[in-house]
Amino acid sequence: MNYVACPTALVNAPVNVAWMLLTDPQTWGDFFDVRIQNIDPPGLAAAGQVINAESGPRLLHLKVRMEYVEIDAVGYRLKLDVHLPLGIIVHEDLNCVPIDANHCRVNYHCAFDLPKGWRRMVARALLRRELVNGPADSLSRLKQFAERRHPQTAGEF
Repeated sequence: MNYVACPTALVNAPVNVAWMLLTDPQTWGDFFDVRIQNIDPPGLAAAGQVINAESGPRLLHLKVRMEYVEIDAVGYRLKLDVHLPLGIIVHEDLNCVPIDANHCRVNYHCAFDLPKGWRRMVARALLRRELVNGPADSLSRLKQFAERRHPQTAGEF
């Protein structure tokens, strides 16, 4: 592990709204910076499920492979391994904590494994901003989308 980011957000929406967004990879392109190519097997999140996608500018077609490693629907927790270009692997551990009937907290723990040697230097140079801001930006987009899906409580916190 070479870099860790742990943003958290209070979401003005019920925990099941945030959880559904995290466990329905087909909708991720609506709020994450990713274009879904295929999901195997199709459907809602399941351990071992693989999501192939692209990210970044459309002209580059940067391949991203994500795999659900663990799903705990009762505890609203999931783990993903994300394989990015240049040999970067991100171990993601997300959980949703209900606060009350209309609010939850989403915690997003990312551990970035950078490749060794020259690829490490290139990855750090190219992705420095993304390592620092990427997880918080992703969480912010998830929060905004969840709150738009549940407008009754928007702006309460």
